[in-house]
Amino acid sequence: MTARTPHSGIVCGHTIRPFAEVEARARRIAGGLAALGVRQGDCVCILMRNDVAFLEASYAVAMLGAYAVPINWHFKAEEVHYILADTATRVLIGHADLLRQVAAAVPAAVTRISVTPPDDLAHTYHVAPSSLAPLPGVADLEAWLAAQAPYDGVSRPAPASMIYTSGTTGHPKGVRRATPTAEQQASAEAMRARIYGLKPGARALLPGPLYHSAPNAFGLRAGRLGGVLVLMPRFEPEAFLRIVQDEAIDTAFMVPTMFVRLMKLPEATRRAYDVSSLSHVIHAAAPCPPDVKRAMIDWWGPVIYEFYGSTESGAVTFATSEDALKKPGTVGRIAPGAELRFLDDDGREVAPGAVGEIFSRIAGNPDFTYHNKPEKRAEIDRDGFITSGDVGFIDADGYVFISDRKRDMVISGGVNIYPAEIEAVLHGLAGVHDCAVFGIPNAEFGETLMAVVEPMPAVTLDIEALRAGLKAALADYKVPRHIEIATALPREDSGKIFKRRLRDPYWEGAKRRI
Repeated sequence: MTARTPHSGIVCGHTIRPFAEVEARARRIAGGLAALGVRQGDCVCILMRNDVAFLEASYAVAMLGAYAVPINWHFKAEEVHYILADTATRVLIGHADLLRQVAAAVPAAVTRISVTPPDDLAHTYHVAPSSLAPLPGVADLEAWLAAQAPYDGVSRPAPASMIYTSGTTGHPKGVRRATPTAEQQASAEAMRARIYGLKPGARALLPGPLYHSAPNAFGLRAGRLGGVLVLMPRFEPEAFLRIVQDEAIDTAFMVPTMFVRLMKLPEATRRAYDVSSLSHVIHAAAPCPPDVKRAMIDWWGPVIYEFYGSTESGAVTFATSEDALKKPGTVGRIAPGAELRFLDDDGREVAPGAVGEIFSRIAGNPDFTYHNKPEKRAEIDRDGFITSGDVGFIDADGYVFISDRKRDMVISGGVNIYPAEIEAVLHGLAGVHDCAVFGIPNAEFGETLMAVVEPMPAVTLDIEALRAGLKAALADYKVPRHIEIATALPREDSGKIFKRRLRDPYWEGAKRRI
């Protein structure tokens, strides 16, 4: 194979945009947003797949000191409406076909700006040309941009994007972090260089979606470093290897599912590409099976790193390839600047080696709250330390291991899914008396969703009808792959479903709990 001359700037499919042009377009978008009344502290929502315009819009919002709010583009109209209303957003910027899909859910006061997806991106997602036709009252980005003066106001301190995490009680929560001080900003930049491997001139590859927190932070930073940032519209294993080779990629952000899919390629295909430019591949978001990690290190060398954290906490542990080989299954040592506590049910710290709920804090991070839900922030806080509901332990050598999740969450392909949201929809479907949704092992995605549904007396439920009802209200990735009907669900004395009795048999031979 003949390698191409590597690019510079931001690349997505056939779109290649120099950094100076990205900056100029972002300034014009910022000028237009300011003219629409967007001010410091306001929210601007972005409903796009990976595209250069996603980053341009995010940079523009940051110039105004406002919050960019990426919305998962898989969301259905009801889910999108909730976020638009919760943020009281002034502006929604989105791909044309996605705006069409949610048109009825957008409040009348919201200004919509439509981005036509590039041809190759539209082809990747099978976007019908008819769905790109202009919508009444919706501005086309390119035409709108031509009429805007570049923003020349005071450059405001930029807060991080406000990412919505799936909600345990049926609605997602926006993680609204305070605007960082200059000292906190410098600390964050140093952390990203260390954890993400992002340094000036980095040649970075992002195969994950910009609407997720860590890929969003990675992409926004990598797009400012003067080397190259390649956005993959969708992860495809061989295409990933081709990009690494052709663009001389040195840094990438991945999730374990991508490793699994890469390892499924024929060995001849894997060996056909030169990946020797890779020096720092960081992964997170879900547990990585130790055998998969070892196989990737054998293939790419000791360039694979891992961090553990959450949207709320940031990265609180860090593991090198050497750590992974020495301590299979570890998520690493406590990261510089972070503190961890492992607490029992009474809030007392447990000894090294004993399992406890993991609480963490990073002193240099700007504090956060849940947008419009400060009481939810208080629920996860103990003396300034917060938890995402994971339990685990730290061994005598200082290595952290995640054992299980205390809260009822499933991580499938690096995506957090809360069963309560799915169960709420199931309860609203005709003939459903009760239900339980949980994760079961899956070799590629780590976990996949399972639903067990109990019908009302004398009712016969149809599984495909249940699935259709879920798809009408939820993003497709939240619809369980497996649905079973049970005449009676196991219950505790209190009447609560004994979900562990349903879940545990699937995990008995998995040698892991998450």
